Amino acid sequence: MEQRIVGQDTIRMLELGHPWIIADNFTKRWPKAKAGDLVQLTDERGKRLATALLDPADRIVARVLSHQPMQLDRGWIKKRLQSAISLRERHADLSDTTAYRLVNAEGDGLPGLTVDRYGEYLMIQLYCEGWRPHLKLATGVLQELLNPAGIYEKARPQNTRELEAVSESKKYGRLLAGSAAPGRLEVQENGLTFLVSLEEGLNTGLFLDQRENRHSLMPRMAGKLFLNLFAYTGAFSVAAAASGATQVTSVDVSPGYTDWNRANFSANRLNPKKHRFLVGDCMARLAELAGSNEQFEIVLMDPPSFSTTAKGRFTTRGGTSDLVAACLPLLVDGGLLICSSNHQKTDLADYLKELRRGALQAGAELRVIEQKGQPVDFPYPVTLPEGRYLKYLVCVKG
Repeated sequence: MEQRIVGQDTIRMLELGHPWIIADNFTKRWPKAKAGDLVQLTDERGKRLATALLDPADRIVARVLSHQPMQLDRGWIKKRLQSAISLRERHADLSDTTAYRLVNAEGDGLPGLTVDRYGEYLMIQLYCEGWRPHLKLATGVLQELLNPAGIYEKARPQNTRELEAVSESKKYGRLLAGSAAPGRLEVQENGLTFLVSLEEGLNTGLFLDQRENRHSLMPRMAGKLFLNLFAYTGAFSVAAAASGATQVTSVDVSPGYTDWNRANFSANRLNPKKHRFLVGDCMARLAELAGSNEQFEIVLMDPPSFSTTAKGRFTTRGGTSDLVAACLPLLVDGGLLICSSNHQKTDLADYLKELRRGALQAGAELRVIEQKGQPVDFPYPVTLPEGRYLKYLVCVKG
């Protein structure tokens, strides 16, 4: 196995247990190599530090697989996958649920690789191209351990411009093994039915990391007027309606996702006609609702980290405060504003500053009564603060 010398900054991060090697002046001097090569990281004296998987074209040029010598073979992958499966069997409450994360990259000792279960199918995503040469091997082990009906890979665009231009109907998923899934596959979450797509779109239509948050919201919903902003395919909306919300108003910029939202209502025998589905820019729709003096008892804002519409661009930093300020006039005194963000680069302290600015801008008092994050099947090492990305705050107005 070839060796690669790292500098003092990287050595300090390795000593702290961080699994990422970030490109710097030392890595720029590394000999050329292919994504997927395994290398031994050393200091300048040749002391062995870790075994890492290379991804030379990425900002994260290597990811630590082990601090001991190892081979990336079938036996090693199988052991890691068995450990991930066992963790969920022991700790995750997956009753009435067939869609969840099976492997969470660094959190399960397989940095840069995730595997999600959707019913009888598995979905792999590579956040590190170093796994590409080993994908067939990993797929084979998954087949051996779980015998799924099929295994898909969902490709991820590598740059922001491509993310902004993502088409809802473009096929980012490809079948790696087994038989093809239906175009709209039914899965269960907390006893509810959701339709997912393993081929079309950048995402499948269901964000698995919000499962426990949806479950915790359901007991609050009976008899309430609920506004769901950036509703996507309506998982929170369905959970609210199924829990007895008087009326659910879903807002999303995409007509396609709004139709998918309605289909999810129908899949749960909920009449879409009893609820509202508004297509358009969320800030513009909020202004319209405020102009009509509408009031809600629970408002959820779960925007993407960034989005671009005809009205402009939303970003978590800066955009969140304006969104909070626009939501609060629509919320009754004592009502709940639920604020969620999956932006990895915004930590909880900075996110709270955004909420504070928004509350001050609206001239309202806002108190946090509950703080949650990602569920048990999304573990992260304590040495990787980036792994704790999901912020979910339940706030009361007044």
